[in-house]
Amino acid sequence: MTNQTLDASPRLKARIAGGLYVGTIVMGVFGLSMRTGLIVKGDAPATAASILASEPLYRAGIAADLVGAACYIGVTAMLYILLRPVNRTVSLIAAGFGLAGCAIGAAITLNLIAPLVFLSGAPFLSVFTPDQLKALAYASLRLHGQGYNIGMINFGVYCSLLGYLVFRSGFLPRAVGVLLVGSGLAWLTDSFATILAPPIAEALSAYTMPLGFLGEASLTVWLVAIGLDVPKWRSRPPDHALRLITAPASSSGSGAS
Repeated sequence: MTNQTLDASPRLKARIAGGLYVGTIVMGVFGLSMRTGLIVKGDAPATAASILASEPLYRAGIAADLVGAACYIGVTAMLYILLRPVNRTVSLIAAGFGLAGCAIGAAITLNLIAPLVFLSGAPFLSVFTPDQLKALAYASLRLHGQGYNIGMINFGVYCSLLGYLVFRSGFLPRAVGVLLVGSGLAWLTDSFATILAPPIAEALSAYTMPLGFLGEASLTVWLVAIGLDVPKWRSRPPDHALRLITAPASSSGSGAS
């Protein structure tokens, strides 16, 4: 019974990671859909009116973004643990990029809260005209979009490194690793194109967005449905950093003899 429990542990962690990934995707889609229906492109007054008319939904979208970021932190931690035997250094670097993306995502939430402040009608805002406040609210939403783009650069690197680790792992499908690398490259292409040439980025988004989603969705489905190959996970040779920890005991014993 004890051996069965130990063998189930890596698979359980994989499924927890998959469940958190589902939470990330669901919360992200919900938050984005709440904003997309309220923001009128290029029209600050209409956007302000939409937000004020549907403020509970707008606030729910902000909350969903924060929950999604928290879920992704859990995903990053779980996948670091599971992929550490493949290459501890690469797994740690990947986790760093993943956490940096989460931090940026949480920070730019302030840009979503700002319109609620500008449109609140508080007395201290009386120095601004109504049109100026609407413009400031709209500008905050645009800044959120730019910050989101920066965060996706980190997630692009994270997915690429994650794909490398999955491909080399042996306990997860190589095809999923290839798709993850494709996702990472798609996010990076979309993000840098948005910075360097927005019109090109808009044309490419029809290709980069589905490709970016495909890799992460494939990993999510596999983790939830299958988990991982526990015997192959346990058969991985220890990473070099781990060997350095365990080697002294055996080497000192041989030296003494």
